[in-house]
Amino acid sequence: MELEWEERPYEWARNKNFSQRRLFRKGPFKTFGPSLTLEAEGQGCKATYTLEGEPANLFGTLLFRLGFLDRAGRVIERLARDAVAFIGGTREQPFDTTPHLAEGAVERVDGMVAAIEATPFGQGLARRLADHLLTAQEVEIARIRPLALAGQWKVSSRHVIELCLGAVKAGMLELRWDLLCPRCRGAKESVSTLAALPNGAHCHSCNIDYEKEFDHNVEITFRPSPQVRLLVQGEFCLSGPMTTPHVVLQQIMEPGQKRSVSAVLAHGDYRLRMLGPSGASDIFFGTAGFPTIIAEPQRVVCGTPATPGLVNIENRAGREATIVVESRDWVMDALTAHRITAMQAFRDQFSAEVLRPGDEVAISQITLMFTDLQGSTALYTRIGDAAAYHLVREHFAFLTEAVRANNGAVVKTIGDAVMAAFVQPADALRAAFDVQRNVAQFNATNAAVHGAETIVIKLGLHGGACIAVTLNDRMDYFGSTVNLAARLQGESEGGEIVMSDSLARDQAVAKLVAGLTVIAQTVPVKGLDKPVSFIRLTAEALRKAPS
Repeated sequence: MELEWEERPYEWARNKNFSQRRLFRKGPFKTFGPSLTLEAEGQGCKATYTLEGEPANLFGTLLFRLGFLDRAGRVIERLARDAVAFIGGTREQPFDTTPHLAEGAVERVDGMVAAIEATPFGQGLARRLADHLLTAQEVEIARIRPLALAGQWKVSSRHVIELCLGAVKAGMLELRWDLLCPRCRGAKESVSTLAALPNGAHCHSCNIDYEKEFDHNVEITFRPSPQVRLLVQGEFCLSGPMTTPHVVLQQIMEPGQKRSVSAVLAHGDYRLRMLGPSGASDIFFGTAGFPTIIAEPQRVVCGTPATPGLVNIENRAGREATIVVESRDWVMDALTAHRITAMQAFRDQFSAEVLRPGDEVAISQITLMFTDLQGSTALYTRIGDAAAYHLVREHFAFLTEAVRANNGAVVKTIGDAVMAAFVQPADALRAAFDVQRNVAQFNATNAAVHGAETIVIKLGLHGGACIAVTLNDRMDYFGSTVNLAARLQGESEGGEIVMSDSLARDQAVAKLVAGLTVIAQTVPVKGLDKPVSFIRLTAEALRKAPS
């Protein structure tokens, strides 16, 4: 039987209702579609699921009279009861599944778990990940997002990211670079290597062209290796709420129509838009009612606040419009290319993952740390080249561990100097605290090998925009931000932290510095046109720094 239909946009309000209609051009039905409503009742809610259809011919009428809808209803009821049992804790999975495991997958996975835990990146979570891959529903593992998984497991996000990277090296997972549409968040391009990622894409659903933004719409996801689990390729309900979980409300509006929708939306950042190319409004929803959503011919604008618990919508676009309200919280669970390439575990295990030669990517914000050894030339003279070289190498390992523990990555070493990168400014400062706080312990540990010889570290921090490129077969950063961070390290007298004034004003950094005695300075810096303002945290101030 040949079926052909137009799939109307889905309509829903999160935790309230859902509906969808198919308008058939061929087949036994004229229309068909489900609806779901949730109503508060006692300590829980009452769920009503309805399937409605209209026959197009005698065969369609016969299907309905023979109980087609009734049989579908019984299947839905069984699934609903299974889901309730899962919520109540009496089922391990919400629905019965038959995983398509590769032959010998269970035994193979045992070896992979051991291999992952033998590295620094297992974090004691490899067995948990393996069991998840072997038993979970396909929809849960077809696109694994480490930050979301860390939230579900209530463990460190860095640990889960490192776990997934280790699982790729062990053959348990595959890594994908997804180029997301900035509107629907769908992965319109998904490739296995960074070098293969295109500079832009077209979203047919939203009818827009968009470009690659390293720190916004390039997301790293994972999926089971075919050695472990064979996934059925494809996805149903491509524009439904399970596929676009960041969309909290979606409504079809006729021209001139006004509607009040019952919806309880959490306070936070939202984007208001229409399906298809049009201007959007980004808002913060606070204590007042949610602003009225007004669809104009080319954009969506905000009106007066509605009564709490309602969302008012008005269509002035002169045509049918599908209104979308999406939560901007999706960024919290997006492991961007910018973030993962600034992590030590990634650079240690995936050094070959670089941009195409000649390709460059703008980074809107990164914090850089430069360190150097004070008096390193004299050090080589005092203890000899071989001993000094070994001491320098050990000091690199010491610095790398502090950087990794604070979600950063060593980009490169230059002689005795280190350049490290961090996505979050506060992480960079915490790493700097750890370095200067623990250098005495490093010296004490190495005293047995190098005698009384000690090291003193000069350290500078600065953050801002830069460009990422591939240089000498590795990801590197260039620009004025990099230059200034290196110059600030040169202002350090050793055993202290020198930080740009702009970085010190970052809200999270300011909290860490609060209560510490700082020395503010403005000095001309070689190679820069204007004097540079910075603060100096002396060794005495660092003794009071938060741990």
